Amino acid sequence: MKFFIDTANLKDIKEANDLGILDGVTTNPSLMAKEGITGADNIIAHYVKICELVDGDVSAEVISTDFEGMIVEGEKLAALHPQIVVKIPMIKDGIKAIKYFSNKGIRTNCTLVFSAGQALLAAKAGATYVSPFIGRLDDISTDGLSLIEDIKLIYDNYGYETQILAASVRHVMHILNCAKIGADVITGPLSAIEGLLKHPLTDSGLATFLADYQKGNS
Repeated sequence: MKFFIDTANLKDIKEANDLGILDGVTTNPSLMAKEGITGADNIIAHYVKICELVDGDVSAEVISTDFEGMIVEGEKLAALHPQIVVKIPMIKDGIKAIKYFSNKGIRTNCTLVFSAGQALLAAKAGATYVSPFIGRLDDISTDGLSLIEDIKLIYDNYGYETQILAASVRHVMHILNCAKIGADVITGPLSAIEGLLKHPLTDSGLATFLADYQKGNS
């Protein structure tokens, strides 16, 4: 399973990358705004900075919601750097844009997916990634992980190459359950990724080892 970090914070991206397990980055307008990055030129420049920090794919989202606008924006984003994957919303014109980009050899990430039907359309259109938002489904008392299971079953049935990118991942159990189901990618905050490191028995065991060492070598 690939690990992406969902942020526009360069410090967090570098820290995740330094762990040696980071495979890519996802961003969106909300994450850019959270870091105080506004204005088209500044956002473009920030995408390039992210690409220079990591070796993997970097999802960059279009703002337009019409076909023509998404094509103009997407082609501009794709031309920024070979690592850029154009992030397209799951709407009617978005599916048209994904098909256009697929025919042009431009990689895409279909975002804001909340149903298996939407994921099926994205795969049919040739999306590189599909991003079901499991945390947001959990927020409305719907099981986000069951959506990952449904999408995987459908994709496996027909051999779709679109990768399932579990998005809106909030915590360690989201990551572990996505791994059990067989999601291709998870994307979440640094805190969720680093949470996998933690176990109280590791902490207590290490403390015991160090204390015993000090007794015999002080």
